[in-house]
Amino acid sequence: MIVQDAIAQFLFHCQYEKNLSPKTLKAYSIDLRQFRDFLKAELGVSDVEGIDKVVLRAYIKSLFGDLAEKSVKRKVATLKSLFHHLEREDEILVNPFRKIDVRIKEKKRLPRTIPLADLERLFRHVYRLKSEARNRESKAYCALVRDIAVLELLFATGARVAEVCNLGTDDVDLRRGQARILGKGGRERILPFWDDELSRLLGEYIAISREPGQEAGHFFRNRRGRRLSEQSVRMVLRKHARGAGLRIAITPHMLRHSLATLLLEEGMDIRYIQHLLGHSSIATTQIYTEVRAGGQRRALAQKHPRRKLRVSR
Repeated sequence: MIVQDAIAQFLFHCQYEKNLSPKTLKAYSIDLRQFRDFLKAELGVSDVEGIDKVVLRAYIKSLFGDLAEKSVKRKVATLKSLFHHLEREDEILVNPFRKIDVRIKEKKRLPRTIPLADLERLFRHVYRLKSEARNRESKAYCALVRDIAVLELLFATGARVAEVCNLGTDDVDLRRGQARILGKGGRERILPFWDDELSRLLGEYIAISREPGQEAGHFFRNRRGRRLSEQSVRMVLRKHARGAGLRIAITPHMLRHSLATLLLEEGMDIRYIQHLLGHSSIATTQIYTEVRAGGQRRALAQKHPRRKLRVSR
């Protein structure tokens, strides 16, 4: 069986039998295409029967250096799923991963957050642009209101950028002040807006962006009326961060990290933060306690009463 046919069979299984999400299917497709290309270019292997533990080790070794450990781990997991499927379907006699023990240890990286002062500068900048806008019926003004609404919603709810971009018109309930978020694994959660100002901003966006009789669809749309993409949100955030004079590069996910860390510093129960972020395990949320510990260290260094004792050391 040639490798390309094996990949096609596996992706068919993932899409129509396991009903995996389009995002997961896309990641699998990219990972397996890269594996196929490596086999052909580096080893001259085109048949599944020619893939053994030596081949797998050579490929895994090639991944290190350019990729983070998390990415390598994901690509290896994709291959394991492929060969598990082929073995179960009797396309191969023995899964070559049975012959090797692959353990990839990820470096512990704390979530990157945005200083509160920078967040304030960012939001002051976009609202200043909004207040100074002259033509409030223009497409540019509509796009600005949309951009502010996206940023406010990301920071208000801690939702992932894909979750916000995938919101439907029926998922945002202004009367109740909440949004229905569809997260990873199809898990649904209801997130309330923390104040009325966000509801009013979203209401303004709806009023200036919706045409009478317009069909339901994605809540946030681009100028062509299509779903606003994650990449567009990243570009919008970078543009406004530069406009606000921020010196750090920020991403939509950093808004999520910042919210979680700041809520912990305010004493919010970690279980609520787990629900807010849509984590299936509390262990994932607990990493923010380590970020908070860093903040505590800085606060102690600045405010500890020992600093007032005039004792030479």
